[in-house]
Amino acid sequence: MKGILIELSRRVVRLPNNIVNGRLYCSPPSSSLPPNNKLFVAGLSWSVDEKSLSDAFSSFGLVTEVRIMYDKETGRSRGFGFVYFSKDKEASSAKDSMDGKAFLGRPLRVSFALEKVRGAPVVVPRLTGTGNADRKTR
Repeated sequence: MKGILIELSRRVVRLPNNIVNGRLYCSPPSSSLPPNNKLFVAGLSWSVDEKSLSDAFSSFGLVTEVRIMYDKETGRSRGFGFVYFSKDKEASSAKDSMDGKAFLGRPLRVSFALEKVRGAPVVVPRLTGTGNADRKTR
């Protein structure tokens, strides 16, 4: 056993900067993604529909499409959706203005949407100091 540990210690490689809290990131985690014209909007009230969401974001520019994600079984909103703008600058302005603002009684969380890549793993950064991190295991 001691020989195996010595051999493993010789093979230890310095971890690259893109490993944080034991998670490997394709790129270093950052709070700002590159601007694009598609926004991810979370924290939606169940009463929000496409028209009301479009109206809320239309003051920042031409909204070309709005999609709210619904549960397949219940038909109820899953609490998030996507807002598409005609220009990147309009989306950026909407993100900066609407992130954290209350909409129908709930604060919105707005960020640039990630492009879905089939077959590639999606890595979502874990926020430190939240969730069940401080719970003791039995």
